[in-house]
Amino acid sequence: MFSILPSARLRPSPFFDAVQAEGLSTGSIYNRMILPGSFGAPEAEYWRLINRVSMWDVGVERQVQISGPDAARLAQILSPRDLSKCKIGQGKYIPMCNHAGVLINDPILLKLAEDKFWFSIADSDVWLWARSIAGERGLDVDISEPDVSPLAVQGPLAEDVIASIFGDWVRSVKYFWFRETEIEGIPVAVQRSGWSKQGGFEIYLRDGTKGDQLWNIIKEAGAPYGIGPGSPSTPERTESGLVSVGGDTDEQTNPFEVRLGQYVDLDVPDDTIGIHALRRIAKEGPKRHQLGLKLEGDVPAPLGFSREKIFHNGRLIGDMTNCVWSYRMSQNIGYALIDRTVAAGETVEIMRASGSVSAELVELPFL
Repeated sequence: MFSILPSARLRPSPFFDAVQAEGLSTGSIYNRMILPGSFGAPEAEYWRLINRVSMWDVGVERQVQISGPDAARLAQILSPRDLSKCKIGQGKYIPMCNHAGVLINDPILLKLAEDKFWFSIADSDVWLWARSIAGERGLDVDISEPDVSPLAVQGPLAEDVIASIFGDWVRSVKYFWFRETEIEGIPVAVQRSGWSKQGGFEIYLRDGTKGDQLWNIIKEAGAPYGIGPGSPSTPERTESGLVSVGGDTDEQTNPFEVRLGQYVDLDVPDDTIGIHALRRIAKEGPKRHQLGLKLEGDVPAPLGFSREKIFHNGRLIGDMTNCVWSYRMSQNIGYALIDRTVAAGETVEIMRASGSVSAELVELPFL
């Protein structure tokens, strides 16, 4: 059996011992940490998320903390979303771009104070990026990685579980908003968020020595609701049309190509990273777009380690970036990042390891 060797280059999350005790069987590397994949029963884990409630170790979602007199200015420089009206206790989804308007991350920004922000990042080193930009522009900020690790509770019964722990006030928390609190002396921030469309919360643990304790509190509270371990690497995110930056994107992808244009405010200050390129792209129109794929065949055939080429009438038009078996749709589905000249409703050919496979292009989300 393949295993990962321990290394000082690879950090466990505070919940790692707990997920191992739950029977973790697969995982992947994300932000130099182990992201749990499955606990040995992927279909059961999927239906638990769809019908009941699932808990995930997402400590890999590291926080980049920006604090100091120029914190708000740097946060806006890094964000092609208007943060001028962002309130303390509010979060915002940010399609972070480089100077060319290319997506490099898509963190959730959390505003903890007028001079303190967290970027809850996806898989790339925003800490280095933020420090470089701050140094280049001579800003008075401190950029650090705080002792903060999210644990997600997702599914239609997630709100009931979290309310049973923290109180009914959580039911009134708006999406991406959060509150700092504690449970049994454990400091946390409770945010309505999570990488699924089934509803839920992320609990930001603020003391890495309390990982097992917090895991067990949630596990015990969730037992009457059928809670169990899971992970965000399920077919649900594909069915729901959620984007994985770095997986569904490449070194040239801009937000408009992957349905994230609604999160770009073109009238942000001119010193915002990438905004000049994003204004140009918005004016000219993106060259590619992201559509769904319904593949022929009735045998599960997930994507391997690389994208697969898509052809239309013999012409290469782009790549399939993601493919999973949908339990609700009973077929292989995936994402296409392709030339805008080809539209939903058309049939394409995908070059797979097993040979050419036909697929129908559809709008996202699937469900």
